[in-house]
Amino acid sequence: MRSTTLAVLVAMAGLATSLAQAGTVTVVTSFPKELTQAYKAAFEKATPGVKVEILNKNTVQGIAYVRELPVGQRPDIFWASAPDAFEVLSGLNLLDNVADLANKAAPAKVGNYPINDPQGRYLGQALAGYGLMWNTRYMAANKVPTPKQWSDLVRPAYFGHVAMSSPSRSGTTHLTVETMLQGEGWEKGWRQLLQIAGNSAAITERSFGVPDGVNNGQFGVGLVIDFFGLAGKYSGFPVEFAYPDVTAVVPANIALVTGGKNAEEAKQFIRYTLSTEGQQLLFEPKISRLPILPQSQLKAPAGYPDPFEIAKRAKVAFNSDLSESRYNVVSGLFDQTITFRLKDLQAATKAIHAAEAALGKKPHAQAAALVKQARDLAYTPVVGADMAANKDFLKVFTANKKEAAVSKQVTGLEDRWNRQAVDNYAKAKDMAEQALALAK
Repeated sequence: MRSTTLAVLVAMAGLATSLAQAGTVTVVTSFPKELTQAYKAAFEKATPGVKVEILNKNTVQGIAYVRELPVGQRPDIFWASAPDAFEVLSGLNLLDNVADLANKAAPAKVGNYPINDPQGRYLGQALAGYGLMWNTRYMAANKVPTPKQWSDLVRPAYFGHVAMSSPSRSGTTHLTVETMLQGEGWEKGWRQLLQIAGNSAAITERSFGVPDGVNNGQFGVGLVIDFFGLAGKYSGFPVEFAYPDVTAVVPANIALVTGGKNAEEAKQFIRYTLSTEGQQLLFEPKISRLPILPQSQLKAPAGYPDPFEIAKRAKVAFNSDLSESRYNVVSGLFDQTITFRLKDLQAATKAIHAAEAALGKKPHAQAAALVKQARDLAYTPVVGADMAANKDFLKVFTANKKEAAVSKQVTGLEDRWNRQAVDNYAKAKDMAEQALALAK
């Protein structure tokens, strides 16, 4: 009896040791629960004894979380859409080399963009492009035309029907904004963004707010990363999605964090997400992502977008180094001139649309000149292209904000942008209203 009890105790101790060694894989990710829960469930089923813990944070919060924790207490995996976020973590020496975990069946590039980091610090797990999703019922009910390009959204017909998020709150929105800026150039890109924002009904607090609002008919059109639009469409909502000409296809990446708790189990999870089984999961309707494996190796739904074909047509060769270098400038500029000043920008845009409508019926030279001045005031970025490319200026925004002098300098610049935006929008509104009075 005693020997039997001892044997049971030894077996239980061995099981406990095995489970302790198996550990829990902690994943920091910005991805929605529809994706993370699907992978958690599938991986735990395929790998008995290993559990997955999901810590959902937006990309900016995720970077801060990883960098602030000491070795041994960090999460095991960082999983997100923004290539520049992985460059930030790489620059801080917070990512281990994972080149040996790559799926050799995946192509080396999508278009001209490497699917895996050439230095092996992170791997492409899915592919993503950027575009427009719209609610077909909303558009028909409100007689809003179907958009095809970003530039369509600057037209008066879209006033009050558009939604987007802020790049400071969403890594996917940051990629969308950067794609537009890189595709159009700094000055033209910001003019377009400011006009689209002026037509927007809302700048949502999280990127999820845009597709949710389009799916339920709160908004007509949303600027989104493709999986939001595709997930809505394939989940049965009355929505469609399209890639504009000015888009890019880049990897959504996965990486092993240096100093995590359970590196070996984390490597198993990474391998699983890159396997044929893990890639097939991307086609689940609520996920609807583009795999890194060619569709010929998988079972894709009929008519599903092929990222490698989209990449051939895409007009933007996305530069993640450029995006990383001005990450905080783009986010801060967007917030100070759009997010925090949306009502002022909307009012100026509405007044400009009204004046231009009147001028269309009754031309007036002085009024037309006023409208041009109003447009220049409202839609010219308060940070010009030369300043945005200035290395000393950019360094201010990449320095440690915990230092009082740095924080003071950044705050001072952002306050100046905010005040300039308030002044510009007020003057633009006033000029447009003067033009309207003249054109009546």
